[in-house]
Amino acid sequence: MAAVAVEHGADEAEHNAEASGHAHPPTNTGISNDKVAMWAFLGSECLLFGALISTFFLYRSRAPLGTVKPHDVYDIPFTSVSSFILLMSSLTMVLALSAFNRADSRRAMVWLSATALLGATFLGGQIYEFTVFIREGMTMKTNPASSSFYVLTGFHGTHVGIGVLILLALVILIAKGRLTPERAETVEIAGLYWHFVDVVWVVVFTVVYLLPL
Repeated sequence: MAAVAVEHGADEAEHNAEASGHAHPPTNTGISNDKVAMWAFLGSECLLFGALISTFFLYRSRAPLGTVKPHDVYDIPFTSVSSFILLMSSLTMVLALSAFNRADSRRAMVWLSATALLGATFLGGQIYEFTVFIREGMTMKTNPASSSFYVLTGFHGTHVGIGVLILLALVILIAKGRLTPERAETVEIAGLYWHFVDVVWVVVFTVVYLLPL
């Protein structure tokens, strides 16, 4: 009888977990393994971006005479607009998760698509900016300052591109019915990554474009 009671209790607990949409194995932190893994990944990314930002800060003024330094070609107004577009995508990401938690899949897809579009617009602006810089004589090999600039901003742009692909994949999964509101944590984890990318750009934009030499 005791064994039957224990088995019944386990089945009931599992049923309740599935009904609440949190059928993840318990962890010491009270957070699902997937979310813990994402936080650990973002922690390692902080170290990586910290190293890249520090490298740029050390090399930003190291350029032989007669070569073009990053600060010589910046277009602050243009980059500010691109930055604002990327930051606005954090708002649309929040709206997407809120809609998905309300089981409003249609609105969730709209807001996820809007987030992806804003991210792609930022990437387009970055590609245009790089093209202008190259035409003005600042390439990857011009000097240490330009090399560290392209590595840092290009690496961040790569992360934005990956985020756009993730968002589009979520839209497709929702449209096909393979991602339901019961698995809203999947969208939440993608949102953590996207917000991280946005916050990192605030730091990069401040250090790279706004701090004087």
